[in-house]
Amino acid sequence: MNLAKVSSNGQITVPAEIRRKLNIKEGDKIIFLEKPNGEIVLQNSSIIVIRQAQSKLSDIQISEDEILQDVMDIRYGKEK
Repeated sequence: MNLAKVSSNGQITVPAEIRRKLNIKEGDKIIFLEKPNGEIVLQNSSIIVIRQAQSKLSDIQISEDEILQDVMDIRYGKEK
């Protein structure tokens, strides 16, 4: 189990193990999703964007890794 403390400003530090598992880097945005049972799940917003793009482009044969690389290239200003 991982534990995080809430600061007086309402901020939390996501434990390192969780950041690694979700591939969360400094500056990333995190989405908090509430499931029907009330459970709260956090996800790296980049993954949500990738999955949405994949569903829209399902006829095109491209892997999640290729999309993620393209997102990172755009994010950091690398041209192909």
